[in-house]
Parts: sequence; C-alpha cells; structure tokens
Amino acid sequence: MLAPSADLLRIDSSEDVVTVRRVVREQAVALGFSLVDQTKLVTAASELARNTLQYGRGGTVRLEVALDGHKRGLRLTFEDQGPGIADIEQAMRDGFTTGGGLGLGLSGSKRLCHDFSITSAPGVGTRVVIARWK
Repeated sequence: MLAPSADLLRIDSSEDVVTVRRVVREQAVALGFSLVDQTKLVTAASELARNTLQYGRGGTVRLEVALDGHKRGLRLTFEDQGPGIADIEQAMRDGFTTGGGLGLGLSGSKRLCHDFSITSAPGVGTRVVIARWK
C-alpha cells in the first residue's frame, strides 16, 4: 500500500500544464486506478491547471495520496493569487466563460471527480480542491 505523500508543482507555463497531466497520470497508475478513472482525473486536472494559468496568472497544485478508511485516492489542490472569481455560482454553470472557451472547465471538472470544492474572492485568488477515490 502506498504511504500518504504530497507533491507541490508550479503552474507558470503551458509546459507546466503538461507536467501536471503527466504527474497526475503517474500517481493514478501507482494507486491502481482504472484507465477510465485515470482519464477522468487527468482531464479534470488539465482543465484546472489551464484555468490556474490562464485566469489565475499561474499558481500551484498540491497532489496528495489520500487515505480514508479502506479508501485511497488522489486529492489535488489548485491555488492561485489571481483576480479571483466574483460569482462562483455563475462560473460553475455549463457554458459560462470569460475566455471564449466552451465554459465546461469548472463544471466539467466537478462532474469528473468524487469531491470538489472551490473558494475564491476578488483580488485574493482561487482555491479548487478535487479528489477521486479508488
């Protein structure tokens, strides 16, 4: 069984987004996630890493092996000190975008994970925590 661990990665460039995807997949494989669960977690991580870079002007992601009784999983915490989100409820609606995309990043990421939380304040930044359990 894997011991609890954590890694902190910077997200300051598009290359860092690629690194986040790679490291999340490696961790998911090490935890024994199915290919479908790996894909869901990597997709959510990719969307949130891109949001951190594009809207948060860069930040970090902390990857943690999470243990909860007999369950084990991977928890990702994305943080930035960007402009923040004025209306989280609106930002979570499918189709809402301020960047010309499809508007599925936050809401889509939520659907791909078992746990999802977001906190944000204008001028302070944003924190998104997701987890997927095996």
